[in-house]
Amino acid sequence: PRSDNPLRLSWWQDTVKARNKQTDKRQPQGIVATREPSNDMYRLNSQNTQLPFSHASTDTNATDKGTRQGNRATTSDINPGRNARHEWIAAFKHIFPIYLATHLAFAMLTYLASLFSIKNFTSTALSPRTLLTAWDRWDSGQFVAIAMHGYSHRYHAAFFPLYPYLERFLGFVTGGPFIAGLIISNIAGLVLFMVLYRLVKDDFDENLAGRTVLYLAVFPTSFFLAAAYNESLFLCLTLLSFYSLRGGRWWLTGIFGLLAALTRSSGLFLLIPFCYEYLRQHQFRWKAIGFSVLSGLLIPLGVGIFAVYCFLHYHDALAFSHAQATWGRQLQPPWMTFVDALLVIKHYKFLSFNSIHTVLDFAACVLMLVLTILCFVGPWKFGKEKRAYALYAAAFYLFLILFPAENFPVQSISRQVIEIFPAFIVLALLGRRPNFNLYYLTIVGALLGFMLLQYLSGYWIV
Repeated sequence: PRSDNPLRLSWWQDTVKARNKQTDKRQPQGIVATREPSNDMYRLNSQNTQLPFSHASTDTNATDKGTRQGNRATTSDINPGRNARHEWIAAFKHIFPIYLATHLAFAMLTYLASLFSIKNFTSTALSPRTLLTAWDRWDSGQFVAIAMHGYSHRYHAAFFPLYPYLERFLGFVTGGPFIAGLIISNIAGLVLFMVLYRLVKDDFDENLAGRTVLYLAVFPTSFFLAAAYNESLFLCLTLLSFYSLRGGRWWLTGIFGLLAALTRSSGLFLLIPFCYEYLRQHQFRWKAIGFSVLSGLLIPLGVGIFAVYCFLHYHDALAFSHAQATWGRQLQPPWMTFVDALLVIKHYKFLSFNSIHTVLDFAACVLMLVLTILCFVGPWKFGKEKRAYALYAAAFYLFLILFPAENFPVQSISRQVIEIFPAFIVLALLGRRPNFNLYYLTIVGALLGFMLLQYLSGYWIV
């Protein structure tokens, strides 16, 4: 600035020099400060220099940007509940289009299956009740019978109690257990998609999380997650238990595991990843094990509660296991399941319903075997930190093939494999290849439509 007073000019120069020294101390390395004579301010010249904390930053004030990042972290730490709520809302926004699209497809196929099953369909209007009762097939009737009359027959012990008794209690509001079952299954289906998305996003990445949910949602037997079956509730509770497990919330893990074991006996296998993950998070040091390890005992407690009920009701604590014989299932070596399935395919004529039905179940069985193996070996395997996924997948799959059905060995396996959620993570990893993604979605989408139409028409599928 121009000034006729030398003392005033000297004071201004001293002020600028002091400010220059302070600015030089704050400059990041490799960034040059140049003076702008027009306004006596300093501008960072970073044409050939990239800020260390940004991939492609155009921010000219590194200090302010770092401060803002620190402020965001501090806000998150002060109010973690609000941050968690935003994460769940974001998960809902990501999975809801998938959930909505699949359910709209289910609704359209329900209308078509119901329409062509009645006489004079060209002029007859379908009632909403007719559309809903199209979903009242096979095992859904067993759950309704238990909800209405309790365990009046010994063979009902094969169905664990949480789902049918939830149907009973909600049925007082809906006017019947079947509608209650549909509501329970579809709400649980929405929740399980959200939890699966959060679980995979936290342990892997966002793109993989969305693809995992999509691959599960369009799997050929995924419509059972919307039917009045207990698959949806069981998978929802399993994922909640696993999500809590990965976060080190041991008592929540045990509580959700108990509820899963009250839904299906296979919930007992959540104890295996619990033991591994607990030891891993405590660096496999026995001295680090604390009182929280007792939370794992809640998982087998679910089966124990039903065993006590069976003892009091049937005088047989293992009635739920013995009832499997009534449904034609018995223990045998796992390899015999594959051998017997191939013999069944060979026995029936090629392209007959029984042959194709067994081929589809067998294909699902082989697919899940391959995916379970890939959980342990190959470029898509789960490492030490995520080995709990692989252990759960292996235990669950082994359980499925140890108890094949008598006449059709792989019967129902294509429905039950949707509960092996780690396999769908591996499937989504494979789906990073565009060709694989295209082939998978095309094939399973067609099979999903075919199998749902068969189910809604009253034919036995799985």
